[in-house]
Amino acid sequence: MTEIETMDRAALIAAWDEAFGTPVPKRLSSPFLHRYLAFEMQAKECGGLPKGFVGKLEKAAREDRGTNNPTLKTGGRLIREWNGVTHVVDVVDGGFLWNGQRFTSLSPIARAITGARWSGPRFFGLKRSA
Repeated sequence: MTEIETMDRAALIAAWDEAFGTPVPKRLSSPFLHRYLAFEMQAKECGGLPKGFVGKLEKAAREDRGTNNPTLKTGGRLIREWNGVTHVVDVVDGGFLWNGQRFTSLSPIARAITGARWSGPRFFGLKRSA
């Protein structure tokens, strides 16, 4: 286990290839590779994952169609931290209240906070990215 902690990226890539027989997925950081490979080694040393665990994960992934669409009710509150600042948005009749201003959509609020064109529901964690 200690040897994984000291591996450079080239060694991590070689260890991944040996463990999985596939190239490392793009954009995986070295710290993530360290953790993932350490977990894989530990799981193998301890006899692998519990019986049926992978099947349960696959079943859960098939059943999750991203239909989790929370209904925002008047009086609800959305809280999002951005660049060290906590932003609070209140759900009011017909829209949202942020910094004393009323909005009919979350997207202009997300845009005002970030300076970029964000999907408001995605920015506030109400929708997952595709």
